[in-house]
Amino acid sequence: MFDAGTTCLVVVGAQWGDEGKGKLVDVLAERADVVVRYQGGANAGHTVVIGDSQFILRQIPSGILHPGVVCVVGNGVVLEPETFFAELDHLAQRQVDTTGRIFVSDRAHLVLPYHKLLDAASEKSQKLGTTGRGIGPAYEDKYGRRGIRVTDLRRLECARALLAAGVERANRLLELMGSSERASFEEHAALLERLAPRLVPLAADAGLLVHRAVREGRRVLLEGAQGSLLDVDHGTYPYVTSSNTTAGGAAVGAGIGPTLIHGVLGVVKAYTTRVGNGPLPTEAPSPFGEQLRQLGGEFGAVTGRPRRCGWFDATVVRYAARVNGLTGLAVTKLDVLDTFDEIPVCTAYALGADRCEEMPAEVELLGHVRPQYEVLPGWRRPTGSARRLADLPAEARAYLDRLQALSGVPARYVSVGTRRDQIIEVEG
Repeated sequence: MFDAGTTCLVVVGAQWGDEGKGKLVDVLAERADVVVRYQGGANAGHTVVIGDSQFILRQIPSGILHPGVVCVVGNGVVLEPETFFAELDHLAQRQVDTTGRIFVSDRAHLVLPYHKLLDAASEKSQKLGTTGRGIGPAYEDKYGRRGIRVTDLRRLECARALLAAGVERANRLLELMGSSERASFEEHAALLERLAPRLVPLAADAGLLVHRAVREGRRVLLEGAQGSLLDVDHGTYPYVTSSNTTAGGAAVGAGIGPTLIHGVLGVVKAYTTRVGNGPLPTEAPSPFGEQLRQLGGEFGAVTGRPRRCGWFDATVVRYAARVNGLTGLAVTKLDVLDTFDEIPVCTAYALGADRCEEMPAEVELLGHVRPQYEVLPGWRRPTGSARRLADLPAEARAYLDRLQALSGVPARYVSVGTRRDQIIEVEG
């Protein structure tokens, strides 16, 4: 989707996450100059397969796998520095040179060990299905104006004062939540002193860097984490993440104005998955849900948790198209459906006696809707070798046509496997 009129492109998940954004970003990054991660934390894993090698990136943009591409961790991200450097070291071990190609916004907030303690204690009572990576508590500190930012490590005495207050508050909260865990100021201070010499040299005014790149006509790719239905404002609240995963968050999280964004690509699976608690209207009954899980390898890249699986939900994707302003779709994992005789597609919901074509705000209502299905014929043939739309079976093309019609967004890419060369770019 990079062309003469599109030099700044946002890639978002248009379902509940795990749609294959990392793979799309990896493919698009071949044409990009700068790739920016604009929100989320280390709870999101992007899996990229190159030849026989698999890379799982939690915080570093997938564009790092392309030589010459500059990668930026934006101010909207909450950075877990130990995980970040573990990723960098792992890339170095696998001969991926990141020198001079990775920058971290000096305005990004840090996820510290006490955030993980608070996350674990909170999950015991709320049971929202978090990954326990400390993401939510770090965002709480950010918006409570008590967070520690990357720039604070430039003055460690300042950081130590903020840290003392943070540890003290965390321990009070842990006590109130009935947890026996406590955070140690000394251990946290030692962690920051160890990390600062390595992190500070990577710190930059990321918004300025991205702004200049767009103004100079360089191609910039903004990648999010999770999916639109996990957006803290527009998702299935409270079963959501702690940041704005939708395209509006890209401008804020990258530090640029919204008028610099030229296109928004929504990534969807050819079916639907979700990790954690909360409603999933099209969740498939046994044995179909398990069949989708096994065929699609639907297990979390970071946690290994099995994903809940179901049929394509056009109501969800129409909603995502609206709140993101999608200009194109990328449909992934079409090949997972190769063996099904029939494939149901949810066109709307029934709620009592009413037909509902829009997403209700109340999560309780979403948990009680009845999906209205249209059953399409399967193609019962492998699609993994297709490299053009015309190579796909007629039934597979008809399935894609129906998804586009129901969502109101044209498909620009179709994925039929895990490798880079298994993405079909739709001409026109």
